[in-house]
Amino acid sequence: MYGRRKFISFIGKASLGAAALPPFLTSCGSTSTPSQNFGQTKDQTLKRLGNLVLKGIDASDQDDLHLANGLNYHTVIKWGDNITDDDTFGFNNDFTCFIPLDKSNPTDGLLWVNHEYPNPLFVSDFNYRQYDNPKEQRTIEQVDKEMYSVGGSIVRVKEENGKWSVVKNDPHNRRLTAKTPIKLNWDSPILGKTTVIGTHSNCSGGITPWNTFLTCEENYHTCFGETIYDENNVPSKVPGYLGWEAFYDYPPEHYGWVVEIDPTDGSAQKHIALGRFAHECCTLYELEDKRIVAYSGDDKTDEYLYKFVSSVPGSLREGTLYAADTINGKWLSLDWENQPVLKEKFKDQTEVLVRVREAARMLGATELNRPEDIEIDPITGNVLVALTNNKGKNDYHGSILKVEETDGKFDSLTFKASTHLVGGEESGFSCPDNLAFDLSGNLWMTSDISGSAMNKKDEPYLPFKNNSLFVIPRYGAEAGKVIRVASAPRDAELTGPWFSPDGKTLFLSVQHPGELTTDLKNPTSKWPFDDDGIPKPAVVAITGDLIEKMNKLSQIEA
Repeated sequence: MYGRRKFISFIGKASLGAAALPPFLTSCGSTSTPSQNFGQTKDQTLKRLGNLVLKGIDASDQDDLHLANGLNYHTVIKWGDNITDDDTFGFNNDFTCFIPLDKSNPTDGLLWVNHEYPNPLFVSDFNYRQYDNPKEQRTIEQVDKEMYSVGGSIVRVKEENGKWSVVKNDPHNRRLTAKTPIKLNWDSPILGKTTVIGTHSNCSGGITPWNTFLTCEENYHTCFGETIYDENNVPSKVPGYLGWEAFYDYPPEHYGWVVEIDPTDGSAQKHIALGRFAHECCTLYELEDKRIVAYSGDDKTDEYLYKFVSSVPGSLREGTLYAADTINGKWLSLDWENQPVLKEKFKDQTEVLVRVREAARMLGATELNRPEDIEIDPITGNVLVALTNNKGKNDYHGSILKVEETDGKFDSLTFKASTHLVGGEESGFSCPDNLAFDLSGNLWMTSDISGSAMNKKDEPYLPFKNNSLFVIPRYGAEAGKVIRVASAPRDAELTGPWFSPDGKTLFLSVQHPGELTTDLKNPTSKWPFDDDGIPKPAVVAITGDLIEKMNKLSQIEA
C-alpha cells in the first residue's frame, strides 16, 4: 500500500520520457502527453501551483451536481434530446470521447457517448415491481424502446462563447442501438453469423490511432442471458434480467465484445480477437512499429486483466490475447495452438475467445477485484487499473493497481504489479471507476458506489455520500492528495471523463440520476431540473479557471 509520501515519489518520477509515448496519445484528452519541457520545469510548475489553490468540496448527499470553486458546468445533451429529425440521444450515458474534425480547431468535433443500459420505468414505462412475473407482462413494443435506448450516439458539438452545443442534423449525427447490424472482425462465424444484431451494455471505451471510437460491451448477460458449461462441457442457458431473449432469439455469444465505430460513416465491427467478457474499457498503445497493444479489464468480481498484442501493424485481429498473472508478473498466452490445456477443453481459437473467462482461469490468471478503467500514465508509462471493490473478499473500497511492463516495453510478457492507492476514509475515496490524465499528467478519478449501498447507515460507504469526481495533483504542495472536485446528484454516478484537446473543457457523464425511483410522480432525483421533473442522464461540459490552470501547467516554457 502506498501512503501519500510514497505516492508523491511515484508520480514525480519519469521512468519513461514523455517522448516515449505514441503520438496519438498526445491528442487524446484522457491520456495526454505533456510537452517535452514539462519534466524540466518542475520549479516553475511548483511556483505556478503555489498560486493555484486546489480547495476541494465536502462529501454531499444533495440532489445536484456540486462543483469546487473555479469550476462551472453546462449541459451539452441529455436523454431524449433530438440529434436528428429521426433520432434522439440514448439513455444512461457513460463513456465520452471527443475527436476534433480539424486538429487545428479544438472547439468543433465529434462526441461519442455510450448508452449502457435501460431503466424500464423511465424508458418503456414498465415497472417490474408491479408484477409477480414481470417478464411475462412485457410487450415487444416496450422491449423495442429499451433496445433503442442503448448502444451509443455520435453528435457533432461546437463551442461558441464558452458554451458547447450539439449541431442538430449534422450528417455525422447518428445512433447505434441494440438493433444495428454489426460485422464480426473474424475469420469464423459465431453461432452461424458473421454479422450480428446490435450492441448494448456499453460501458467505457477508448480511441484508436486512426481516429475511430471503441465502445465496450460490459454486462451483456442482462439482456439476452448467458451460456454456461458444466464440468462435462455441456451448455445450458441462464436468462437475462431484462428478458429480451423472449422476444428476439439473439445468442448471448454475439455480445461481450469491443466494438469499433468509424465516425465518418457510422460503420462498426466487433473485435473477436480481444476476447469476450464484461469489457469495462479498451485502452490502446501504438508501438514504434505500429503494432497495437490493447488493455482491457473484466468488470466482475474475481475476474481478470487482459492484454492483446497485435502481430501486424494497425491490427486488432491478428495477434495474441493474454491474461495477467499479477502474482508472478506474467502475461499468460490464450493461444489455442500453443496451449495444450486449452486444446483439451476447446475445439479451436474461436471457442477460446468466446469462453475466454474459462480459458484464463485454466491457465492460472489472477482473480482481481472488479478491474474497471485502465489508463497509461503519460509521464511514467505505468499502466493504472481501477479495481472497484470486492465485498466477498472484504474489499469494500477498492484500490488502484499499477502495472510496470518490463523495461517499459508494452509488448513485454513480464511485468511488476503493485498497489498504488487504497480506497477508504483515510485516503478519501471509495470504489474507483473511471480514470483520466489531463494534459499536465494530473490524475482524475470517478467513483462507483452502488446506489443500493449509497448513503445507507448500515453500509461502509456512508461517509462518502454521493458518488464524486476527484483529482490527484502531480506536483505542488497538494501532490498526492485525493481532492473531491465534484459531487453527483442523488443515485447518480459520474462517468466518462474526457478532456478537450486544448484542456479547457472536461466532458463528463452524469449517469442514472434517480435510479432508485419507484414512482415517476415521486422521483428520488430531479436533476437536471427540467420542467417535467423527471431525472435524465446527461453529458455536461465542465469549464473554468481551475481546469484551464491545471492543464496549462504543461505549457510552461523552460
